[in-house]
Amino acid sequence: MGTFLGHLVPGLALALLGFWHTISTIRSNYQNGTTKFRSRFWYPFNSPLPTLQHIDLILVLSLSLFCIAIQFIDFPSLHLSFKLHNVEHATIFLHLTVFAGFTLLAEISNLTEILHGMLGILATSIFGQELFLLHYHSTDHVGLEGHYHWLLQLVVCVSLMSALVVTCFPSCFPAALVLPISVIFQGVWFMNMGFNLWFPHFVPQGCVMQSSEGHESSVHGAIICQTDEADLRARAMANLQFSWVLAAILFLVAGISLIFTRNRADRTLLSKYEQLQSRGRDKPVTINCLKQTTK
Repeated sequence: MGTFLGHLVPGLALALLGFWHTISTIRSNYQNGTTKFRSRFWYPFNSPLPTLQHIDLILVLSLSLFCIAIQFIDFPSLHLSFKLHNVEHATIFLHLTVFAGFTLLAEISNLTEILHGMLGILATSIFGQELFLLHYHSTDHVGLEGHYHWLLQLVVCVSLMSALVVTCFPSCFPAALVLPISVIFQGVWFMNMGFNLWFPHFVPQGCVMQSSEGHESSVHGAIICQTDEADLRARAMANLQFSWVLAAILFLVAGISLIFTRNRADRTLLSKYEQLQSRGRDKPVTINCLKQTTK
C-alpha cells in the first residue's frame, strides 16, 4: 500500500461501498419504519437481472482477492515478493474475503436471517484485525505518516464499535448508520493519505518525500519535515483535514436523510388524504331538517 495508487484504489472502493450501504440503510429505515427496521451487513442491488442482485458481495470478494494478489507482486519487476509488511496488508483483505464469501453463500442458501449473528462476528473481525495490524505494524510509521495512520486508527475503532453494536442490536438504526459512515470515512481518508503522502504536488510546505527504494529499516516515513515548525504545521493541517472530511460526509448523509424523510412525509400525507376521501364516499350523509314554527 506504500504508493499513491495503493491508497487511492482501496480508498475509492471503500468510499463507494460505504456510500451504497449508507443510502440503503437510510432507505430501509424510512421504508420499513423505525419500529420494523432491521440492519443488514449487505444490501441487494435491485435490478431486472437476477444475477446482479449479489453484485455488492461479488465485487467485494473480487476486489479483496485482487488486493491480496497484488500485495505479493513486486512492481515494476513483476516477480513474487513475500515481504512482512505486504503479508500484513494482505491479511487485512483476508478477513474481508472470508466475510464476503460466507455472506454470499448464506444469501444463496437463504440463511441470512438465521446467520445474522455469525455475519456480525465476521464483520466485526474485519475492523478488529485491521485495527490490530495498523497499531502493531511491523513497519513503524513515524513523523507525519505516523500521525495520518494514528487518525485512521480512530476511524477504524469507530467502525469496530458500531459493528459490534449492530451485531448485538440489529434494530438500532443510529449504530447501523454510523457503520457505513465510518467505512466512507476510511475510504476518503485512505485517498487523502495517498495524495498528501505520496503525491509530490500535495506534500505539505517545508516537507519532502522520502524514497523507499532500498529502505530496509523497520522505521519508515514517507514524508520528512525539515523543521519542527513545518512538522507541527503539517500535523495541524492533517487534523483540520480530518475534521473537514468528517463534516463533508455528515453533510452529505444529512442531505440524503432529508430527501428520504421528505419523500416519506409526502407519501404519508397522500395516504391520509386518500383515506379521508375513501371514508367520505363510504359514509352516508344525513341532513337534519329543522322545522320553523311561527307564532
